[in-house]
Amino acid sequence: MMEQHGTDGDQDTRPVISMRATELAVAGLAFAFGALFVYTSYRLGFGWGTEGPQSGFFPFYVSLIICGASAVILVRTLLGGAGLGAAFVERLQLRRVLSVFLPALLFVFGIQLVGIYVASAAYIVLFMRLLGKYSWLRSLSLGVGVTVAFFVMFEIWFKVPLYKGLWNLTAWTGY
Repeated sequence: MMEQHGTDGDQDTRPVISMRATELAVAGLAFAFGALFVYTSYRLGFGWGTEGPQSGFFPFYVSLIICGASAVILVRTLLGGAGLGAAFVERLQLRRVLSVFLPALLFVFGIQLVGIYVASAAYIVLFMRLLGKYSWLRSLSLGVGVTVAFFVMFEIWFKVPLYKGLWNLTAWTGY
């Protein structure tokens, strides 16, 4: 009996990254992050001064704890901890996560260019239409409606101006 390889189901369940590689990467990044804060706290002063603890006192010791915990995870992973041969994420799972993460990342960058209101409207409309499979009418109605409601609430009622972006596409409103 011949086994078939390369079907769509097989492609979706193939691991993208292993648990071991993920553990090593996260522990290494956490250690680097902790080491940076240890160094910075050392430069600020991590001892006890005449008025009490210096400004780097608490961050220094918290960072030491982060470095210690990261080192333990690194050693445990390198020595072959239990369950580290398993997949951390499979292709289908990663595709689903990225289908939410990438639009959110574009939304954040869009805020810089066109401001929070225009970016929010576009994000809601496109997210509803492309991922939620709603009609264009419903997507546009809710995307624009929610954004207009927030505009009225923040700009007019609370008089709290939110970021309009480099291109300020809402300048025609007078706000």
